[in-house]
Amino acid sequence: MPELPEVEVTRRSFADRIAGAEVLSASLGKPLRWPLGCEPSALVGRRVLRVRRRGKYLLLDLDQGLLLLHLGMSGSVTFGAAATPAGVHDHFDLHTSQGLLRLHDPRRFGAVVHARDESDPVARKLLDHLGLEPLGDDFQVENFHAGLRQRRSAIKQVLLAGDVVVGVGNIYASEALFLAGIRPTTRADRISLARARRLHGAIRDVLARAVEKGGSTLRDFSNAEGQSGYFQLEAMVYGRAGQPCRACGTLVRQLKQGQRSTFYCPQCQHA
Repeated sequence: MPELPEVEVTRRSFADRIAGAEVLSASLGKPLRWPLGCEPSALVGRRVLRVRRRGKYLLLDLDQGLLLLHLGMSGSVTFGAAATPAGVHDHFDLHTSQGLLRLHDPRRFGAVVHARDESDPVARKLLDHLGLEPLGDDFQVENFHAGLRQRRSAIKQVLLAGDVVVGVGNIYASEALFLAGIRPTTRADRISLARARRLHGAIRDVLARAVEKGGSTLRDFSNAEGQSGYFQLEAMVYGRAGQPCRACGTLVRQLKQGQRSTFYCPQCQHA
């Protein structure tokens, strides 16, 4: 699943190129996770002002209205010249004066949703439950620790839930917990302020490095220019079960948490 770094990398790969573009036409393929919420023809003539990100949502601000785009489990976005007709897994095309924005989503868990603005109930339903942005100024240690103190679940599960801090997906949660020296099964409410400070810094570091490396390409992720990511090549624990820890040499272990694979070093993450 594309996580926050992959979505941010995607945003950066086309945001400047689509800014100021006029919508010439819009078309839908097979139904996606949620309906568009307006007739595609209603988007014609709108102008794209900018592209933002909230969690794993891309927000296309229009001069009238807002498009919220989610990549789902296996979606990707391309932007460029309209070279080929839409394929069987291409489910949304936005033809603009500066290129074609296309959502490709084989599993159709993604979505494109139109809203009046972020105060629209449609947008609030999707965005209001999201936690702090880990790369933003509002992600402060004290707020983060206060959120953890309210949760009795394992810290890895709390990070994945996205309501304390948003966008720390499976790969990045494992990596951040390793850097912070925290075992993924530790209860969130038992993490001290000092350890929360280490985890806070680790989350920001891991996500920033992932964005710099173009995200992680484990299956079919690519940005809007078709480029893959390379963060997974420098992962400390993720996907390395049975291999020596890069820090201490102890064999990395794997366990299941909420049907997701977790990787950790029993020596470096002792509590």
